[in-house]
Amino acid sequence: MRKDLVNRLLNIYTYLSLALILGILSAKVVEKVKFPHVTGYIIIGLIAGPYCLNILTLDAVEKFAIIPDIALGVIAFSIGAEFKMSYLKIVGKAPVIIAFAEAVCAVLVVDLVLILTGNDVSFSLVLGAIAAATAPAATLMVVRQYNAKGPVTSTLLPVVAIDDAIALMCFGLSVALAKSIGSSGDVSILMTLIDPLIEIIGSLLFGAVAGIILKFMIAWYTGNGSRLTIALAMIFLCIGISNLAGLSSLLVCMVMGAVFTNISKYSDETFKNVDNITHPLFLLFFVISGAELDLTVLPSVGFIGLIYVIFRVVGKVLGASIGAKASKAEPVVTKYLGFTLLPQAGVAIGLAGIATSIVPEYGLKIQTIILCGTIIYELIGPLVTKLALTKAGEIKQN
Repeated sequence: MRKDLVNRLLNIYTYLSLALILGILSAKVVEKVKFPHVTGYIIIGLIAGPYCLNILTLDAVEKFAIIPDIALGVIAFSIGAEFKMSYLKIVGKAPVIIAFAEAVCAVLVVDLVLILTGNDVSFSLVLGAIAAATAPAATLMVVRQYNAKGPVTSTLLPVVAIDDAIALMCFGLSVALAKSIGSSGDVSILMTLIDPLIEIIGSLLFGAVAGIILKFMIAWYTGNGSRLTIALAMIFLCIGISNLAGLSSLLVCMVMGAVFTNISKYSDETFKNVDNITHPLFLLFFVISGAELDLTVLPSVGFIGLIYVIFRVVGKVLGASIGAKASKAEPVVTKYLGFTLLPQAGVAIGLAGIATSIVPEYGLKIQTIILCGTIIYELIGPLVTKLALTKAGEIKQN
């Protein structure tokens, strides 16, 4: 009888309430030590999650599965606003050059170090390819919390938006090379590259069409509530169709936002309306992300995991610096931008899952390394981002 009562009380709604309350309480605690709120959300999720205190059970976390998808879709849509042509004319080609340089450099550095330390070439290529991916959510939360403004922040947001598209291309190329090395028969690199190319091109086209549809639908209504409803409906539609069609929902939502911001005179107020309702959603996203982290896997990654975690950072920082210099960005961008690109989460974990079918003998090891990297990067990434933006003078002390 008592167990049935507990089960009825601890339903999805009470778990949602617990997650929200724990999240806002953690924000107050981390403020005392001047940490970003997102760090508090992740830590409290980790502590309350199924792998620690089990306040938020594994069953509850699994029922929350829809929330991260929605949050990432909204984040990608918001980042799309950074691709306004009037703004891009001011910053020029720097974000594209920097995004390409930091992603490719991270891949090459991790590849090189793994191969030089005696690891299998196919394994090194596949694991190294995942190093390109960067998670925009934690970075965006830090920028919003501290209202960061300046050349580093202005360059950062387009860079993290472009990053995932470049990561998909790097992964496709690396997989093709790994398959050709590991196969005794004839393997066409071109054929192996078709899948990621279709995903990228399909996502770009679908996102562009969605942005045009959103523009006309928003123009038909005048109320903020109606326009917010339409924007959210289109985000949900993009996520749903992307999942069915094998497209990147992040890329689709980002392109929809980018097209919409350039063709609609109502874009600014629409993005503002969306931003006004996203805080609880983002809070839940990071609490759930923390709850999904299993610290018990950390000891199992060993020396290879250490190489990945350290040299991915080296590659990101070095590549961002090279890209900034090549594009003649401001010195402050060259110095600090790379340190804001550490977080890694959803896309990297998804690519690690694909890796299990490419190098099945190393699949579990790659997944474990990426999961451990996610734990480390998601915990320290927001702190390093805040520190870098503060050093760059774009976060005011008070």
